[in-house]
Amino acid sequence: MTTTRFGLGLVQMRCTNDRDENLAAAERGIRQAAKKGAQVICLPELFRSLYFCQTEDHANFDLAEPIPGPTTQALSALARELGIVVIGSVFERRAAGLYHNTAVVLDADGHLAGTYRKMHIPDDPLYYEKFYFTPGDLGFQAIQTKHATVGPLVCWDQWYPEAARLTALHGASVLIYPTAIGWHPKEKKPHGATQIDAWRTIQRAHAIANGVYVAAVNRVGHEGPKDGGLEFWGASFVCDPFGRVLAEAPQDRPDILVVECDLQDLENIRRHWPFLRDRRIDAYAPITERSLERK
Repeated sequence: MTTTRFGLGLVQMRCTNDRDENLAAAERGIRQAAKKGAQVICLPELFRSLYFCQTEDHANFDLAEPIPGPTTQALSALARELGIVVIGSVFERRAAGLYHNTAVVLDADGHLAGTYRKMHIPDDPLYYEKFYFTPGDLGFQAIQTKHATVGPLVCWDQWYPEAARLTALHGASVLIYPTAIGWHPKEKKPHGATQIDAWRTIQRAHAIANGVYVAAVNRVGHEGPKDGGLEFWGASFVCDPFGRVLAEAPQDRPDILVVECDLQDLENIRRHWPFLRDRRIDAYAPITERSLERK
């Protein structure tokens, strides 16, 4: 009998400068989530290392690896052993001088079901990702797996309704965002609550506008100089196709979230709020222009 339900797990982590330690922590989190009933489990963005994009340092390219490679091999073995889908984040070395920020989807039999390369690359104070990553060239995707059709996107992609819409139109029932986002410590007191509220709100809006589940999994902890750096705000969460937050992790410590998703809810909400039906696709061509400001 076909079931419409699957368990979705998020592993919120505190990362260190020890790649093997981070992989071991990820494995423990995946096992805990699977034990709690998760069948699709996602890790944070670039979980194998500290968030190295705070500086522009050519030595950090040594952290990159091919796909398939050590990280995908480890996650593949775990997926196969537990019969689960794992979504991991890899600093991909595609070729000499060509690198991507990449999400991989390992299916329940361990094979690489799909790869997504981060499309939107930020370049902001302490988020110097354009120095490291080439923009993705695989497009937006819905990847079919044993347990669900997932739409992997990555961090800065979270802010773009076009990315969410196109991924949903490909057939994804859940948008999953591996994430590394936090506060500049001096901004936390005056702006922190507003920033995290905006981050949560935009993703809940993607769920509502597209009638899909949305999940964001972040890291926690301070990384960088004590008098600067970034404080990653955790708060990983899952919301349903009407934007209701089903579970949310704390802002200051690692956590495991497991939520049951029911595709019948997606069907019911889309029937009563038929945003996809009423789209005016005949009127949207200008969206591909950089600006429509009149000269």
